[in-house]
Amino acid sequence: MRYLVTGGAGFIGSHLAEALLAAGGEVYVVDDLSTGRAANIEPLKADPRFHYCIESVMNGPLVAELVDEADVVFHLAAAVGVFLVVESPVRTIETNVRGTETVLHHAAKKKRKVLLASTSEVYGSTLSARFREDDDLVLGPPTQGRWSYACSKALDEFLALAYHRERGLPVIIARLFNTVGPRQTGRYGMVIPRFVSQALAGGPITVYGDGTQTRAFCHVSDTVRALMGLAADERAVGQVFNVGSDAELTINELAERVRRVVNPRAAIAHVPYDEAYAPGFRDMLRRVPDISKLREFLGFEPSLSIERIIASVRDHIAAHGDR
Repeated sequence: MRYLVTGGAGFIGSHLAEALLAAGGEVYVVDDLSTGRAANIEPLKADPRFHYCIESVMNGPLVAELVDEADVVFHLAAAVGVFLVVESPVRTIETNVRGTETVLHHAAKKKRKVLLASTSEVYGSTLSARFREDDDLVLGPPTQGRWSYACSKALDEFLALAYHRERGLPVIIARLFNTVGPRQTGRYGMVIPRFVSQALAGGPITVYGDGTQTRAFCHVSDTVRALMGLAADERAVGQVFNVGSDAELTINELAERVRRVVNPRAAIAHVPYDEAYAPGFRDMLRRVPDISKLREFLGFEPSLSIERIIASVRDHIAAHGDR
């Protein structure tokens, strides 16, 4: 099998490319390195089944050529990270919407299967104990740039499913919930690598808001396993899946776990959202998936505890830094 991974030099994309090669596939990667890193795919370049191109996914002629080479497209290229979304809303919207439109347009011509990596952010401010794939999406007002990412990814989903219904494009949508692991950077606001880097530096570990907001974290190896399983399952075509862990904890609890695993001497400090991001910033108080659908289809269970996830990030940052 031949695979195209857009955003393949990014955190998740590079792990996915590595796993696809290990499974015997031939892998094509395109990435403009806006948030990805060439170092992430450096170890893969010696494999003759690995091909890469440093270019934007909005380059239509190039994407057409790469789609033509592939049997399955994993579309991961996107603007990511809360800091980037707040600071660069134009880039966020254009990258997500135009990039997805380009991939779907050319994949539809060849009827190539597309797995679209979406996000838990599309649930917006929906009030739910655990988010289900058929829950309503409730987004904040356009005057708050924080919602541009959620809105653009929701539009990606609508467009992908429209291509499926109207043009017969085999599409699968995976809504990712807080994927974490080696190669992820805290530079764009990802909480665990940011906490770990702060603890390694002696602290303080800075919690935004009062820390009572809850999340559930999934190791990148489990996320990749789920993505590959969904792409190989014909029953998944035309459907939406939550991908993540349902082991919920508060951000205060996360900070304590990071301190315990990385540096017990590090202090924990709280920073108001207005100082961390921008005045009027709203966070989701709870972001935990219902993964019963993924369990039903794949028998999926997250395999790594939060302590092991933190340790894997600690070891990587200690060896390579948080770049």
